[in-house]
Amino acid sequence: MMKIRVGYGYDVHRLEVGEELILGGILVPHYKGALGHSDADVLLHVICDALLGAANLRDIGYHFADTDDAYKGIDSKILLRKVCELIREKGFEIGNVDSTICMQQPKINPYIPEMKRCISEVMSIAEEDVSIKATTTEKLGFVGEERGISAHAVVLIQAQH
Repeated sequence: MMKIRVGYGYDVHRLEVGEELILGGILVPHYKGALGHSDADVLLHVICDALLGAANLRDIGYHFADTDDAYKGIDSKILLRKVCELIREKGFEIGNVDSTICMQQPKINPYIPEMKRCISEVMSIAEEDVSIKATTTEKLGFVGEERGISAHAVVLIQAQH
């Protein structure tokens, strides 16, 4: 019997004028960017949380506390790479990632292929196993009012044989 597990992640970051917008490991040109202790890459953060949850390894804040200066401004690709190592050390391999970015502006679709390449490389999985979707909230709520960005991710991991 193959042992498979599913994990889910959700994250939110405030948007501020003058900050960089890093999504899926790449810089997306925009006049607002996400505010956070690290580089505030909301997409990589939800993937980390989904992976950690699937392996029952708590959450991103447990492993990389926002009170620890070692992680101030850190590239979230480093965090994702470390999470993937933790997953594999626990005896799992990563099946796939399905994610959604919720943001009113800018339009994310043109950047998705580059994000997929970046994430698949960091995670050491095939590009076809990384799904990224983008949606708006029809100008409703903090996302629709362009005060913040959110993202969701689901991952599948399976025990290595």
